Amino acid sequence: MAIIKSRGKESEGKLKRLAILTGGGDAPGLNAVIRAAVKTVYHQCDCEILGVKDGFDGFLETGGVNPLTQADVRGILPRGGTILGTANRGNPFAREVIHNGQVVIEDLSGQIIDAIHALNLDVLIVVGGDGTLRIANELFQKGVPVVGVPKTIDNDIYGTDFSFGFDTAVNIASEAIDRLHTTAESHHRVMVLELMGRDAGFIALHAGMAGGADVILIPEIPFHLDAICYKIQERVRSGSHFSIVAVAEGARPFGKEQVFAIPGSETYAARLGGVGNLVGKYINDLCGIETRVIVLGHLQRGGSPTAFDRQLATRLGSAAVRLALNNGFGRMVALQGQRITDISLDEALSVPKRVDIHGDTLQTARALGIAFGDETLPEEVYTH
Repeated sequence: MAIIKSRGKESEGKLKRLAILTGGGDAPGLNAVIRAAVKTVYHQCDCEILGVKDGFDGFLETGGVNPLTQADVRGILPRGGTILGTANRGNPFAREVIHNGQVVIEDLSGQIIDAIHALNLDVLIVVGGDGTLRIANELFQKGVPVVGVPKTIDNDIYGTDFSFGFDTAVNIASEAIDRLHTTAESHHRVMVLELMGRDAGFIALHAGMAGGADVILIPEIPFHLDAICYKIQERVRSGSHFSIVAVAEGARPFGKEQVFAIPGSETYAARLGGVGNLVGKYINDLCGIETRVIVLGHLQRGGSPTAFDRQLATRLGSAAVRLALNNGFGRMVALQGQRITDISLDEALSVPKRVDIHGDTLQTARALGIAFGDETLPEEVYTH
């Protein structure tokens, strides 16, 4: 279903009241989506738009849903974060509540749906990653008219070429690699930079290439520690006494599990983190090269969005309203090529988006001599 151009004031009366919420982790560009949605509503359909605080939690709290005006979104285009707040642990289908002093898991989706009906909402615009959009799709299956907007710095949502926030994260990570180059070269060290991305290696791959990393480790390609060491020692033999290793947080050694900083539970997903230290320790101790590990963390998702992310987020936010005006419920706006279109939430959530290990980007990296830890080495090298 392609998005039909807005019919302007002809749409007046079709929709009386919309609401928008932001869920999951924050990403640069969220405020641009909110701003675009509000301005499109006021200029195109002249109906009311409400802001839901802290993801779906706002429907369960007194004062959690409030009108949004053009004054509310003035000046927020360059701001990071989200003026509505967010919650990446706010799944109404599995929420921790306390009864008689005991923590129990309850399905509160019925209360969410009742609140939506009580507000007389004609559509709920949900801005989030795969987890938030999955909740939105479940609500849609229960009769809630929803429109999705893909948001994640990880760029792992199927059906859209890019999600806003990704470009900003890559720019920040690339700058970090640039800065690490000078200190690594000065001290003849290996710098291991752990980057976000969950189970997708887009940030590490794109930032690693843009920053000139020597080794890039991504979840899609399990790595051999010996192959990393061989690459670094090969650089030393050629006269380069420093190396940069970009590691996606979801990368893992061949035959082993991912490294988690915090284990998961019935309601919370496990939190990845620590693979950078694993790789750094090996290089330092067993390859005999002084190594430092840097975890870039939430710096990748904070601060002002790039111009690309501002523009993409603006296009998606406006398109979501136009899609709602044309009754495109249960669908998600998406960037495909140079155009904004839309796909069903079912399709968007059908398969996880991952780095194409046979694609041009990765093949280009290999052609440049970047190692991924899966290279075939002389048999005697494999000692660990």
